[in-house]
Amino acid sequence: MSELTPFLFDGLPVRGMLVRLTDAWFEVLQRRQELGPFPPEVRVLLGEMTAAAVLMQAHIKFNGALVIQVFGDGPVKLAVAEVQPDLAFRATAKVVGEVPPGARLEALLNVHGQGRCAITLDPLDKRPGQQPYQGVVPLHGDQREPLQQVSQVLEHYMLQSEQLDTRLVLAADDRVAAGLLIQRLPVSGGGNLAGRRNEDELGLSEDYKRIALLAATLTRDELLTLPADQVLHRLFWQEQVTRFAPRAPRFACRCSSERVRGMLRTLGREESDSLIAERGLVEVGCDFCGRHYRFDAVDVGEMFTPQANQPPASEAVQ
Repeated sequence: MSELTPFLFDGLPVRGMLVRLTDAWFEVLQRRQELGPFPPEVRVLLGEMTAAAVLMQAHIKFNGALVIQVFGDGPVKLAVAEVQPDLAFRATAKVVGEVPPGARLEALLNVHGQGRCAITLDPLDKRPGQQPYQGVVPLHGDQREPLQQVSQVLEHYMLQSEQLDTRLVLAADDRVAAGLLIQRLPVSGGGNLAGRRNEDELGLSEDYKRIALLAATLTRDELLTLPADQVLHRLFWQEQVTRFAPRAPRFACRCSSERVRGMLRTLGREESDSLIAERGLVEVGCDFCGRHYRFDAVDVGEMFTPQANQPPASEAVQ
């Protein structure tokens, strides 16, 4: 079963989370088979993004959707991972070119340095006129060197957005998407930047550095194959670690007939009628779950007929 395990280092300003997506990640890939499987390099990219998105959602405890998007000028035009507050997630990508074997982040999305990563927080309880919060970072470091791993991009984002040092280790294959997050906690009673100075003065930042170095020794194979208790023992057997109750991430898609109808209304009556004339129906497929929605001429007519002008249900049945 897919599982996210939070933990805390006793007496130290450091916390962590470990996620292993197994059955839920397999379901994502199985559903994609109907639309055509992604190349192996894209499956790894999406798996790492999904594991990271679950970790970040659990970390911030946000009442809304957390969405990670990477987009750029390579064969992968867009990759998306979305996680809800209950850790229900979905993921997909748009691939329009040939993916080189063994391609990493630069070759997939950042061929000419135009790649970007956007993290969006979309509240469930939005106030009227409230817009989602979005932060965008380039797919390169402070010295403009191209970043080759999703983990490096997100570490850079976390440092910029929260001023908190973060270490991410991510891995994915066709069976498992997994990730380890280690983060330095702010010192209570002051802001993060002030806390950083206080920690340096007290020597507490050395605790985070030590634990982050230990986390960096975790190999890809270990992350993909070992259960949570073995990973934590292997890395932190000399530390006092308190584990909290695990949570269960799951695959779930938010697509629905009503959402698709809303999209068609946005496109307009003329566009929908042209599809009816050309194909006899309007068919829309969900890139996340593979479900197909079909609307005939009667359905389209109802979409664009004001509610007040539609016949009562009994007359419609007759």
